Amino acid sequence: MAEPSKVIHVRNVGHEISENDLLQLFQPFGVITKLVMLRAKNQALLQMQDVPSAINALQFYANVQPTIRGRNVYVQFSSHQELTTMDQNAQGRGDEPNRILLVTIHHMLYPITVEVLHQVFSPHGFVEKIVTFQKSAGFQALIQYQGCQSAVSARTSLQGRNIYDGCCQLDIQFSNLDELQVHYNNDRSRDFTNPNLPTEQKGRSTQHPGYGDVGGMYTSEAHGARAVGFSQMANAAAIAAAFGGGLPPGISGTNDRCTVLVSNLNPDRIDEDKLFNLFSLYGNIVRIKLLRNKPDHALVQMGDGFQAELAVHFLKGAMLFGKRLEVNFSKHPNITQGADTHEYVNSNLNRFNRNAAKNYRYCCSPTKMVHLSTLPQDVTEEEIVNHLAEHGTIVNTKLFEMNGKKQALVMFETEEQATEALVSKHATSLGGSIIRISFSQLQTIRENSL
Repeated sequence: MAEPSKVIHVRNVGHEISENDLLQLFQPFGVITKLVMLRAKNQALLQMQDVPSAINALQFYANVQPTIRGRNVYVQFSSHQELTTMDQNAQGRGDEPNRILLVTIHHMLYPITVEVLHQVFSPHGFVEKIVTFQKSAGFQALIQYQGCQSAVSARTSLQGRNIYDGCCQLDIQFSNLDELQVHYNNDRSRDFTNPNLPTEQKGRSTQHPGYGDVGGMYTSEAHGARAVGFSQMANAAAIAAAFGGGLPPGISGTNDRCTVLVSNLNPDRIDEDKLFNLFSLYGNIVRIKLLRNKPDHALVQMGDGFQAELAVHFLKGAMLFGKRLEVNFSKHPNITQGADTHEYVNSNLNRFNRNAAKNYRYCCSPTKMVHLSTLPQDVTEEEIVNHLAEHGTIVNTKLFEMNGKKQALVMFETEEQATEALVSKHATSLGGSIIRISFSQLQTIRENSL
């Protein structure tokens, strides 16, 4: 181990890890005076107030593997005894300022169009051209300003910010291109200096310059600064517009609190995985903590404030295991990791990793009817009934095929029975397949219903 220093070197800091996450990891050991994120290297430097604080932190994490958002991070003393101003400036990527920016959007829950990007970037100067494309790193855009100073200003102001509250985070680098070539004005590309370009209707022309390959020249690590929504966009109207429709009644779309407090649980029958199965209907779950000093209480940290608002709205007053749940926003902004927390941030059972907008549209309060999917092709109604029957009286079932895949509707006598079946049997194995269970908003099962 290197000579003790009050500066701690942290490695494997992925783009999903924010400055706030790192602060939470080290705050129990003393005052943190400086923090530098070295995004291009997936590293960070963090300075404690004194050497004993840093020693305490590293001695603790020598025995306990530190993890953030499901990712192991590695800590050691830095060769620096002190972080200087020069070190703090080192967080820049060393790329040369240019009037063209390469923008990568992480955690993109809502569609981002040329119009949205123009609204975000035009306050910093005249935007001449925008080109968007999809890469393995995610959704990316090239944005060309009239002058270099505008691009520098935009990058300084917007780096690490979120377009919508809690999602669509901007990671901005300078491009090494000299000029963008735009052949069409549509929702993927736009030349604001030439409004007379044709609108392409059937996907990009084969002659269109290959910007799809441009992103390969760059690293794609998000800055990870604490999420700060743009005031002009973080509102219900903007989110509703991204969905192409209105929000459910009672949902504001402006909540920024991600953690939910659930109380009046049945401590003899509940566990973290059952809470995950229920709350994951409304968003991705970061972590869950059952409160040992209050066995009928739990904290659930959702992926963002909008998802937390959906959970509070739809689950307040729901019946589960003989108890009426109380669901409210927590005073804690997030759940600190520890031995008694369960991590779900990287779980492939999170439902909103794909088709997020579609999943949002299906959000509802618990109903008597559950919908089963990812079933084995040879499954029978009898097998489904046997799998769920212990949770209540099954009134009706329907097995059907959609797009070549077996699915089922199962109607229980009460909403509470359906909720118990969902929290107990979602993500369990039936005939060798891990099944998915959601609430259905259908009121009855008809022969022609799907």
